[in-house]
Amino acid sequence: MSYEMLFSPMKIGSLEIKNRIVMNAAEFSLGQINGCPTERLMDYYEERAKGGVGLIMPGITRVNDMGAASTFTQLSMSSDRHIEPMRELVRRIHRHGAKFAVQLHHPGRQGYASAINSLPLITPIAEKIPKLPNVLFKATPLLLAMEQKKLCFSLQAPSKCELSAHGATRVHAMSKREIHNLVNDFIDAAERCKKAGVDAVELHSTHGYILQQFLSPNTNKRTDEYGGSFDNRMRFITEIILGIKSRCGSDYPLIVRLSADEMYDRIGLPGKGYDLSEGKKMAKRLEELGVDAIDVSCACYDTYNYWLEPTTFEPGWRAYLAKEIKNTVKIPVIAANLIRSPEQAERQLKEGYQDFVGSARNFICDPHWAKKAQEGRAEDIRRCIGCLNCIKSFIENAEVGKPGECALNMSVGIEKEYYNVKNTGSGKKIVVIGAGPAGLTAAVTLQRRGFNVTVLEKHEKAGGQVKTASAGNLKEKLYWCIEDLLHEAKQLGVEIKTGFTATAENVSAMNPYAVILATGGSPIRPRSIRGIDNDNVFTAPDILNGKVKIENKKVVVIGSGLTGLETTETLNDFGNTVTVVDAAAEIAPGAWFQFVDDSLSRIKPCGTEFILSHSLTEINSGGIVLKNVKTGQEKPVSADCVVLAMGVRPERGLFVELKAKNLRVLAVGDAEKGGTIASACHSAFNAAMTL
Repeated sequence: MSYEMLFSPMKIGSLEIKNRIVMNAAEFSLGQINGCPTERLMDYYEERAKGGVGLIMPGITRVNDMGAASTFTQLSMSSDRHIEPMRELVRRIHRHGAKFAVQLHHPGRQGYASAINSLPLITPIAEKIPKLPNVLFKATPLLLAMEQKKLCFSLQAPSKCELSAHGATRVHAMSKREIHNLVNDFIDAAERCKKAGVDAVELHSTHGYILQQFLSPNTNKRTDEYGGSFDNRMRFITEIILGIKSRCGSDYPLIVRLSADEMYDRIGLPGKGYDLSEGKKMAKRLEELGVDAIDVSCACYDTYNYWLEPTTFEPGWRAYLAKEIKNTVKIPVIAANLIRSPEQAERQLKEGYQDFVGSARNFICDPHWAKKAQEGRAEDIRRCIGCLNCIKSFIENAEVGKPGECALNMSVGIEKEYYNVKNTGSGKKIVVIGAGPAGLTAAVTLQRRGFNVTVLEKHEKAGGQVKTASAGNLKEKLYWCIEDLLHEAKQLGVEIKTGFTATAENVSAMNPYAVILATGGSPIRPRSIRGIDNDNVFTAPDILNGKVKIENKKVVVIGSGLTGLETTETLNDFGNTVTVVDAAAEIAPGAWFQFVDDSLSRIKPCGTEFILSHSLTEINSGGIVLKNVKTGQEKPVSADCVVLAMGVRPERGLFVELKAKNLRVLAVGDAEKGGTIASACHSAFNAAMTL
C-alpha cells in the first residue's frame, strides 16, 4: 500500500510539514531540573525524527517555574536561559527533515503541590551540587504524604471547585493578577520558542489542564469577566492567543490542542462540564482568533480512559470528534484517534476525518513507525498494545527521578546505546526456553548482539501467559506483541522451535554458552485450603482459554486482581452470578487504576458482588468458607463453582536441573517473578544485556 495522503505534504499556517504524521506530546521526564534538555532527551526525539515523523511535539513544556511544574524534569521555556538549549534540540530535529512544535502547558488543579515555589530554589543549588536531585527524589514520598494531608501550597485553578480525580489536594481561585501574569507567561514562552527556532507552538487546552479548566463550567465557576458565559470562559485563552500573535507575528504557527468533549456522559454524568456541541463552538472561535490548526482530543483526568485509552478500546473509536471539528472549521485538524496502523491512518485521511494523524504511543513503541510505512514495511512495525505502561511508568518513575518506559521498546531513553549496540556475541550459542514476551525479548536482544539464538517452546503456539491475557474480554490486541516479536526474531535469524519440550538433557546436548529460562509460571493453588482439589475448583486460565465453560451458575472468583476481573467479565458473559473475593481491602490492589476502572465499567452493570478483607479457608460442595482478615469471623458463601485467580508461581524445576548440568542459566519474566508484559520484557532485556 502506498499511503499517498499520509505521505503528502501539507501546511499549518505558513509551515509546511513533509507528511501528515504528527508525534503528539507525551511527557517522559527526560529533562533536567532546570528545564533544559538532556542529551538522552535529544537522542530520544532525534530518533523519532530519523524515523520519518513530519512534526514532533516534545512532552509538556512549562511556562512558569513557580507553580506550573508537572514534573521536576520536564522541559521549560520560562526563562531566556532556555532559548539556546532549545535551539540545539531544534537543530537536531531539523537535520532529519522533521519540524518541531513546543506544547506550552500549565497543570492547574492537576499539578503537584510539592513543585510549587520549589524549583527556583532547587535549580541553582542542583547545578552546583549534581547529587542534590537524588536527595530530592528520596524525599518525594514525604512530600506526597504532606500533599495528602493538605500540608502544602494550593495549586492555581480558575475557581474553587471539586478536586481532580488525580491531582492536587488543595486549589485556590486565581486572582486577576495571577491570571494576567499567567497570560504573559504563555506569551513570553511562545516568544522564546520563536527565538530558539521552534517551528510552531501548541497551547495544551485539553485533558483537564488549566486552559481547559477555564473553558469548562465544571471547573470555572468565576463570576467576573473570566467565568460564567461562553465568551467569558473563552477570555483567558483568547488573551493568550492574541498576545502570542501580537508578539510573535500573525504568521508564526499557533496550534491549540482542544478537548472537544469532556466525556462526562461516558461515566454516567451527562450535563457535567461541556460536550461536543460546545467543543465545536470553541473550535470555531479559535479559528476566528487566528489559530492555525486544531489538535483534537477529548476528556480530562476525571474521565481518564477516554483520552488515554487502555487495550479494550477500538482503534478509531473517537474519530467522529475530529470529523465534527473538521466540518466546523477550515483550518487543518490534527487528531490521534487511537490510530494503530498506517492503513487506518490513510483511510481516516481519505474519508475526511482529519488532515494530520497524531499519536504519541505509536512512536514511543516504534520510533521508525513512519519510515517503515513509507518504505512499504508496515509488517515490521512494532504495534502499541495499549498496555499503558508508558503512563504508569512515567508517573511512578517521575517521583524517583527516572524516565518513563515502554513495555515493548527497550530503546526508550537509551537510543544512542541501543541503536549502536556492539556485536559481542561472536556467534556463541544461546538457548532460550519459552516463547512468551520475556523469551522472545531475550532472543531478539541477544541476536542483535551477535549471539546465535535458538528458542524452544513446548506449545505449538507461542505467547506464554499472553495467550491467556489476550483471551480476556476485548484484550485480543495484547497478542500483537507476540506476533511482532516473533516477526522481528525471525527477521534477525533466530531459530524458533515450537512443539519442542526442553529437558536438561536435550538442552545440555546443544552445548549452549548460556540458557535463558523463560518458562513462565503456573496458577497458584494453595495446598493449605481445604477442598482446593475439588471437582468444582478451576483456575482463571481454564476459564479465559476456554478449557472450561461455566454457564448460568453461582461462581466465586478468588482474587480481585486484573486476572480476576478479566475472568469475572468472561463468566458474566455466560450468564453466571459472580462473587469476587479478596483478602485485600480494595479491588485489585497495586493494579493500574485505568484497567480497574475499565473492567469495573463492564462488571458493575452485571450485579457482581465484591467481598473484600476476607480470605478463603475452605471449599465444599455447597460453596466456600471465608474468614474476615481483621476479626477472624467466618462467613459461608454459597456457590456452584470456584475459580482461583491468585496469581502465578514461577516454573523453576528446569532451572535446578540445568544448573545441575553446570550450565549458565538466567531466569527471566514470570520464571523469575510474576508480573506484567512490561516487567517480563524488561527483565529479559536486562538479563540479555549482561551476557
